[in-house]
Amino acid sequence: MNEPAKKEQLVPDESQPQEQTLSKEKTLAEQAPPSYECRSCGYTYVPSKGDNQGNVAAGTLFTELSNDWRCPVCGVRKTQFINIGAQDAPSGFAENLDYGLGINRLTPSQKNILIFGALGLGFIFFLSLYGLN
Repeated sequence: MNEPAKKEQLVPDESQPQEQTLSKEKTLAEQAPPSYECRSCGYTYVPSKGDNQGNVAAGTLFTELSNDWRCPVCGVRKTQFINIGAQDAPSGFAENLDYGLGINRLTPSQKNILIFGALGLGFIFFLSLYGLN
């Protein structure tokens, strides 16, 4: 005979958490220590290079510099520097560095030079076609 349809009770699967939290992975550029630029003269303090004139060892973060440290070019105080983000760090994730013919290992500024340099070179080649007779 026809039995009324039974409502199925959904049993939560305990192998999966009820709330899935997505972990925020950071790119290599986000993990790298930030560089700071002098607002007066444009000098960039890169932690991986340090400061030879001020006897600051390579690897010293800008926040670890003493308060009496001054810009080696123009001599302004540490407070006149602004955070410009990481320099010399690839913009991708560590797992992806081996893909893309080595382009993933380039920094964002190196990628810009590659892209716009190729566009400029292509434009010059295009203009050179007018010289052919």
